[in-house]
Amino acid sequence: MAGAVDLSGLKARAEAKAAQQARPAPSGEAGPAGAAPGPGVVDVTDQSFPVEVIDRSANRLVVVLLAASYSEQSQAMAAVLEKLAADDAGRWTLARVDVDGAPGVAQAFGAQSVPMVVAVAAGRAVTAFAGAQPEPAARQWLDDVLAQLPPEFGGGVAGEAPSDPRRDAAEQLAGDGDYDGARAAYEAILHANPGDAEAAAAVKQMAFFARATKGEPGAIARDDAAAGATGEERVAPALAAADEELLTGSPKGAFDRLIAAIRVTAGDDRSALRTRLLELFELFDPADPVVLAARRDLAGALF
Repeated sequence: MAGAVDLSGLKARAEAKAAQQARPAPSGEAGPAGAAPGPGVVDVTDQSFPVEVIDRSANRLVVVLLAASYSEQSQAMAAVLEKLAADDAGRWTLARVDVDGAPGVAQAFGAQSVPMVVAVAAGRAVTAFAGAQPEPAARQWLDDVLAQLPPEFGGGVAGEAPSDPRRDAAEQLAGDGDYDGARAAYEAILHANPGDAEAAAAVKQMAFFARATKGEPGAIARDDAAAGATGEERVAPALAAADEELLTGSPKGAFDRLIAAIRVTAGDDRSALRTRLLELFELFDPADPVVLAARRDLAGALF
């Protein structure tokens, strides 16, 4: 559930779509900031994404800005990143994406709002933040990303990543099995930097592990035995079994189990099951085929 996001699937979809559609607009067109791209800046569409981002990131950091022309915050973030790109003189590339014109890219990154900024290296999204940030904060974020990359990506020495004491402490707590403590530590990081997408994801993950690891073993067997029950009698066993199933590495099993319970419940019981299922979805890439299939099944169960 944690770690870099592989974008190769999006590349394949974009290349297939490009074969059926007209050539994309030239990169010199005005992008979401409203101005033609300067040095070190490219405008990206669904069709040009494989070349401009995936292929380019093979040996260079690409910073993707998901923005919209009508958003003042997007324009402000674009101006900051364009200045930083100019200051760094080609050390990395800024890829501007208008989410209205490139919905496939926006969906792949799970963009819920604009602006959103994603660092991509070697075809993978490695970290991101949401919302506009002032230049000093963006500069610090960018420097931290570059420092963790090997020299061929314009970064520091391979293997010498800067240490973040707060994040190191949170990871240590999680490694020790203190998931409640790790969640609190990540919440503190997120409070200090509300745009830290990695910390936000970690908070949700630690909350899940804290709950799931406290469950009594054998929940799956107990829910299987209660499969004929309806209403309130089905809720608690299904919730516990879904946690156990996900904890043992079967997200599809967890999703299917909750959807089956939703089909035989109503009112508050159904609402509790649906809420838990949506929380589990948030632990995964929204474009994950298993999540997409489960969302369709959920819609069928509800309607």
